[in-house]
Amino acid sequence: MGRLRVYGFVAGFLVLPLTLYAVFVISPYVQAFQIALTDWRGVSSGLNYIGLDNFARMFGDETFWQAIGNHVVLLVALPLTTIALALAFAYLLNGSGRAKVRGSGFYRVVFFLPQVLAVAVVGVLFKAVYRPDSSGVLNGLLGTAGIEPVGWLTEPGLALWAIIAVMVWQGVGFYVVLFSAGMAAIPAEVFEAASLDGAGRVRMFFSITLPLLWDTVQVGWVYLGIAAFDGFALVNVLSVEQGGPGGATTVLALEIYKNAFGYSRFGYASALGVALFFLTLTFAGLTMRMTRRERIEF
Repeated sequence: MGRLRVYGFVAGFLVLPLTLYAVFVISPYVQAFQIALTDWRGVSSGLNYIGLDNFARMFGDETFWQAIGNHVVLLVALPLTTIALALAFAYLLNGSGRAKVRGSGFYRVVFFLPQVLAVAVVGVLFKAVYRPDSSGVLNGLLGTAGIEPVGWLTEPGLALWAIIAVMVWQGVGFYVVLFSAGMAAIPAEVFEAASLDGAGRVRMFFSITLPLLWDTVQVGWVYLGIAAFDGFALVNVLSVEQGGPGGATTVLALEIYKNAFGYSRFGYASALGVALFFLTLTFAGLTMRMTRRERIEF
């Protein structure tokens, strides 16, 4: 009887949050899967089911595969660059268990500042940085060295990398703070013992800091991978012709937006959304599986 009361007490607390989760999270997913099987254009009250036609069209769409290719580049470049820079900066600021760098708290605030800015603000800011003429910040600097202006966002081979650079700039500060907190929790005695054994800073990083910080790095990789499957706001603001030039910077989220609200093809947009959902889920699952290792405690 006592156990039933405990279960009833716990269930009473869970009913409201589970209901809200089902209504505002699960229900939209179910509706998206349903609309993906229709040719709904957003104006009619009824749904005309067409089966898997939207998915067949999606797999034959060149723009879809172009977006997938861009996501592959993002999945490799964004997490790798962001985590590498964040680990390096955090390790330098944390002092590898020795005396902390003077003013490290201030530096963490400076690194974190881009994370506070709205994505649209960041996009507008870097539009000025990447202007293709001499009035752009980068091209202005290149002009002082006698170098011709570069079309950072208009050259197909450069545009995606220019946007990735902005994503890294905006996101690295958060992971600097995250990794710094993890490094600060490692006992200084561990580093002192390694130092007495003759280990240098590089050896201590790879033999002590990184293994003890692995769980945090793993979570950061998953978050950055999910961010790589998004990229909508920055691509929409920075890219020419929404994903251009010639689809060189397009991503699935942008194609969903264009098909739904630009072409009123809500059924096809939902099919793209379903594909994005499963791609993100698959990436997160594979990453957690492939990077799993025994937990090191200290």
